[in-house]
Amino acid sequence: MKNRLKVLRAERDWSQADLAGRLNVSRQTVNALENGKYDPSLPLAFKIAGLFNLQIEEIFDDEGG
Repeated sequence: MKNRLKVLRAERDWSQADLAGRLNVSRQTVNALENGKYDPSLPLAFKIAGLFNLQIEEIFDDEGG
């Protein structure tokens, strides 16, 4: 699944570890999410959307990926 996670994280000057800490997941999970190798659970997707104050659809795109 394509997503804007890497861009959103970079805009805030957060490392993968910073984002992982905010989401209470591992850095490896953040890396897998950013590279489209792992699709988040619905609760995690809501947590990510809430963190960035965006709708889930504004971050994740199932059309291209």
